[in-house]
Order: sequence, then structure tokens, then C-alpha cells
Amino acid sequence: MRALTHTGLLTLILCQPALSQTAAQTAGQTIDTSAGPMTVQPVVQGLDGPWAFDTLPDGTILITEIGGSLLSVRGGGATRVSGLPGDIAVGGQGGLLDILVPSDFSDDRTLFLTYAKAQGRGAGTAVYRATLSDDGTALEGGEVIFEMAPGDTTGRHFGSRLVEGPGDTLFVTIGERGDRPAAQDLSRHNGSVIRINRDGSVPSDNPFVGQDGAQPEIWSYGHRNPQGAAMDASGQLWVNEHGAQGGDEVNRVQKGANYGWPVISYGRHYSGAKIGEGTAQDGMEQPVHYWDPSIAPSGMAFYDGAVSDWQGNAFVGSLKFDYIARLAGDPMTEVEQIDLSDTGRIRDVGQGPDGLLWFLSEYEGGLYRLVPEG
Repeated sequence: MRALTHTGLLTLILCQPALSQTAAQTAGQTIDTSAGPMTVQPVVQGLDGPWAFDTLPDGTILITEIGGSLLSVRGGGATRVSGLPGDIAVGGQGGLLDILVPSDFSDDRTLFLTYAKAQGRGAGTAVYRATLSDDGTALEGGEVIFEMAPGDTTGRHFGSRLVEGPGDTLFVTIGERGDRPAAQDLSRHNGSVIRINRDGSVPSDNPFVGQDGAQPEIWSYGHRNPQGAAMDASGQLWVNEHGAQGGDEVNRVQKGANYGWPVISYGRHYSGAKIGEGTAQDGMEQPVHYWDPSIAPSGMAFYDGAVSDWQGNAFVGSLKFDYIARLAGDPMTEVEQIDLSDTGRIRDVGQGPDGLLWFLSEYEGGLYRLVPEG
């Protein structure tokens, strides 16, 4: 174990076994799950506002911090990666957000990140593409390949999850930035899932290409604030999104579909007032699952790892109730709440390189994994 300096103390507690068979392991909370008892085991602690994580093929862990840092953690050491964009707007819910290591990273070492990009007096969700240097310490040749238009002056609802799509495409979630009607306005990116090519160009088969007044990157719209997104084994894209007071949703994302916000919702305004026109409207999609009361859903992942009972299930973090929701069935519904009250505020969820379920705790400033006992 080695202590490392990074905005205070950053301590690497555990590297995945493939990298460090003898790494010190710190036992944590033991919890009961549908797949048996598991230990909540720290992977990295001492993080400041962690937002997302992904891993390189060699097992290196990359972690974003909302305040504008990208960390590379490997073999007992942590490095702050240089070369991030210089116009990250940190404030409110904005800052450095998601990171994606694409499946062909080994070919050219390309990474993708999302962040709140300063735009005049406001900010907008943007996608940044760069090459990770051979020594893993710097992003090189970085460029913004997409930024939302026209942006907004509020500091909330950036959305900002990245998902690798088929045919060298990317899906990116964007919140409505607190401007509710904008989610129904195709001339704005607010409240949408966009689809772009990996160079930032627009795929010719996007649903609104050639439509007057529509942003051609839009794949679906009528979303409030999708902060979780994942592709299942069949190639179907799913998002989870924040409702207002009640009405957090899980949606199966379809090309050109309208998901209704703010015309329909299963929640109410924070004042208690009714939202829109009720819970259903012709031409607007229904959520596959919704939560009331709200759980404040965050990162999302489909699991195909070492715990056989969880194969094919979806996992969604809760920022409000300090648990991970396990969803299964058709239609998909919440079938389990994995209680993580000792770590709290789950910001991201994913499958680690060891085949176990990993998650980021915003409250504790740590990356953890669930290790089956025995």
C-alpha cells in the first residue's frame, strides 16, 4: 500500500488481482444480496467528487472528478493526467463528467470524455476526443467533437453519459438544463440522446437529418436529465433519468422517439403542482420502469460477469437512498435493492476487469467492488 498526494491524500487500497496478487485488501462492510453475502471492498479512496470510471485493457483505472481532474491508477500509483480541455465549467452540476474507453482502444489509444463546456456566459454538454500517451500521463491531440447548442446559463441537468454504439457511433445523454419546454424543441439539444460518429460528424441515418429546424444529432428527445445509460447484450440502448418529485424513469431508447418530458410524467413539481397533462399522451413513450418516490438514479450497467445469478441484469446507482438497484425481467423492473448505506451516494456503477460489480461513492470519495464471500 502506498500513499499518494492528490488534492489532499489519495490512497490506493487495492488493485485488481490480475495486476497485484499480493496487494493489501481492506475488509469493509458485509452485506446480504440475492447472490449471497458480499464484502464491500475499497479499490481507491481519497477521491474528490468522483463522477465516472472506466478501465484500460491492461487494468489501469481511469477516474474523472467533477472538479476537473482525470486520474490514472495502476500498480500502487496514481497519476493526474494532463491535456484536459481548458474550458471546463465547474459549478453546480457541471464539470468534468463521463469517460469512455472504447472497445478498440488498443488500436489507437483513443479516449472520449464529456464535460460542461464554457460557452460565453453559460455552459453546454460537450464531447472531447483525445489520444492517451504511451506512458498514460497525458491526453494528446485533444479536440471537442460535439457541443450542445445553444447551451444554457443554468448549472444543472447536463446529463452526460457516453455509450459506444455500433458502427463507430457514440450515444451521449443531455439533460434539459432546467429549461423544461426545451426538451420538446428539436431545434435544441436540451433533453435529448444524441448520436454522432466518432469524429463528431452526423450519421446519415439519424432520424431528424434533413428536417428543417431540427438538430441532426438528436436520436431521441423529451428526456429530463438522463444520468445513466448502457447497452444491453442485444445492442439495445437504455437510459435512466431523474424525474422531479417522483417519476424517475428507465427508458428503452428508440430512434426518433419522444419520451414526454415535460408533457407527461409520473412525478410532480417540487411545489406539489401537477406536471403537464398527466402520465400518458399519444405519440409519447412510456417508461419501462419508474420510481416514486425518486431515488435520484445515476450510473447504469448491464452485468455479464462472475456472479452467475446476476447475468444479464441491469444495475443503477441511487444518489438519494444509498443503494444499487438491480433490475430484471420483461418488462424490466426493480427486483433488489443492494444496501450500501455505509458508503452512500452512488455516482457510477460498472463491471470491473475482475468480473465483479464496481461502484463510485460520491459521499465517501471512493471506488469500491462487491466481493462474494467464500
